[in-house]
Amino acid sequence: MIFAGTWVDDLPEQLTAELTEAGLEPIWVYGAVLLAFEEDLPAMPFEKREVDKTSEATIPADARGVAEFAAREPGVVAGLGVAAVAFHFAMGDDVEIADRVPDGTRVAPGDVLMRVSGPTRGLLTAERTALNFASHLSGVATATAAWVDALEGTGARVLDTRKTLPGLRMLQKYAVRCGGGTNHRMSLADRAMVKDNHVIAAGGVVPALEAVRAAYPGLRVEVEVTDLDQLRELLDAGCEEILLDNMSTETMAEAVRITAGRATLEASGGLTIERAREVAETGVDFISVGALTHSVRVFDIGMDLREGR
Repeated sequence: MIFAGTWVDDLPEQLTAELTEAGLEPIWVYGAVLLAFEEDLPAMPFEKREVDKTSEATIPADARGVAEFAAREPGVVAGLGVAAVAFHFAMGDDVEIADRVPDGTRVAPGDVLMRVSGPTRGLLTAERTALNFASHLSGVATATAAWVDALEGTGARVLDTRKTLPGLRMLQKYAVRCGGGTNHRMSLADRAMVKDNHVIAAGGVVPALEAVRAAYPGLRVEVEVTDLDQLRELLDAGCEEILLDNMSTETMAEAVRITAGRATLEASGGLTIERAREVAETGVDFISVGALTHSVRVFDIGMDLREGR
């Protein structure tokens, strides 16, 4: 069946179990795939859904094929399970996916990432949606892995941020994990993150910290500082998580010395991978990188039709 529009409960149990184990809610992944297909094949009001007119015109209805997803460059893959959801969404159970490498795998150019068999029309209809997810998420994982490699042996870990593409945060943060990175908060409710504007509104770093503690006892709270005086104030107030914003390497090293293990320190603000090791060697615990999700380059994956009949 071409464009089956299968419901999430119709996905293979193994696939939904895999998504759940990876920390992805299957119904949420399904919803993201549905929205992506709505862009390509919108459902017309009171009419049936549009069709892929190129494939309908050029491919016989009974044609079947086998296609390979292959890496065009070295990197770390992520989102192949989401791509599998896209194919199942389009073709229901009339599709077979084999030889899919696990997300988080480092691959080389030419490596086959998975093989998909089914109606040729369906393969080509779902191709771009599947590739969009897999290529973007693999780009996030590959970029993250580069930072992880740059920090190897320093003790510092790379963090993501909330600078994610609207609607794709769960998937992008999953891709960060695939690349070996660490997730910061998922939402505004996970923990308190006191930034510069909160500090201004509250009248200082310590008043802001105390306001959060009073309103939400027991909630994790991290406070941003821009100088060492603010750092000292927070340490005296017992703050256990502090963000060092846009500081020089020398100032960060002094912040680590002053803190002496009393709080975890996160370096943030315009950091580049060229500075990664230099910053990590100051002794900070985390380096947060918004570019992992807000401006990452997609990973080059191609889908090649190998057989058709």
